[in-house]
Amino acid sequence: MRLLILGGSGFVGRALADEAVRRGDEVSVFNRGRRAAPAGVTTLTGDRLGDLSALRGGEWDVVVDTWSAAGDAVRRTAQLLSGRAGQYTYVSSRSVYADLDPGRLVGEDEPGYAGDKLRGELGAAAFDGPVLLARAGLILGPYEDVGRLPWWLTRLARGGPTLAPGPRELALQYIDVRDLAIFLLDAARAGAGGPVDLTSRSGHTTMGELLTVANEVTGGHARLRWSDPAVIEAAGIEPWTQLPIWLPPGELHAFIHGFDVRQAYALGLVCRPVRETVADTWAWLRSLPGDAPLRPDRTRVGLDPAVEARVLGEQFGEAGRADVAP
Repeated sequence: MRLLILGGSGFVGRALADEAVRRGDEVSVFNRGRRAAPAGVTTLTGDRLGDLSALRGGEWDVVVDTWSAAGDAVRRTAQLLSGRAGQYTYVSSRSVYADLDPGRLVGEDEPGYAGDKLRGELGAAAFDGPVLLARAGLILGPYEDVGRLPWWLTRLARGGPTLAPGPRELALQYIDVRDLAIFLLDAARAGAGGPVDLTSRSGHTTMGELLTVANEVTGGHARLRWSDPAVIEAAGIEPWTQLPIWLPPGELHAFIHGFDVRQAYALGLVCRPVRETVADTWAWLRSLPGDAPLRPDRTRVGLDPAVEARVLGEQFGEAGRADVAP
């Protein structure tokens, strides 16, 4: 398959490129050339917001677009590549749903990430062939440049008493970036079109299993101190950002971690075990010469060690917060 990835060096794009090369596809990536391209691909250098001249020639069977900013950039490439590609996949997000309602989309003037993704979807409609709108949920795995799973792995590797947000049986729903890549390439090859929500089944893992496995993988140095959501809320700790991945039980948790994904599974989605995602992400982190990459358009996640120590001390006494290193 002749594949063009608009992006191709970051998180989702890198996983797509790796999987396509593994399959023996002919892979081109289009980006600004600021990061080394994966082995086995052809790099086309340009700018989504400016110079698209490198895309004015050539034909491809499939285009996969991972763009997350101004939606007009998607419209430009969708129009430019019409007639020279067989299928267009746009990696969108479940953030396009309004008010936690999967039956409603945000407005075209919605600011921020959700609005950008919706405008990207509308821009992709300018393509003259089948368009797959891949509305992904929480994405984890190697190459993560948002920092959620990397933060937990780094924190657990540091060891000592560790604030673990409960309840332990809290269901989680996410997709490993490599499973996302496999699904997208298979669906694109089949000429799929229309929107599809992409994440694991609810309860694919739990908060308890995720942190227990992550602690084992990183050496078992942490002592998990399970804490009630009410305690975390009273301490002013922000779910999702200060404690990545975690949301307390309630409407938002039900939306993020309880979505109906029967359509995706009927179309062939397969999600690997959580241990594989965690272990491979840790192996990737350990292979890096420095810190994990972080997208410049995302806020750094994680909990201040001083705040963690205070909350642990209030709950469990001095022994509960001992060895919480900065």
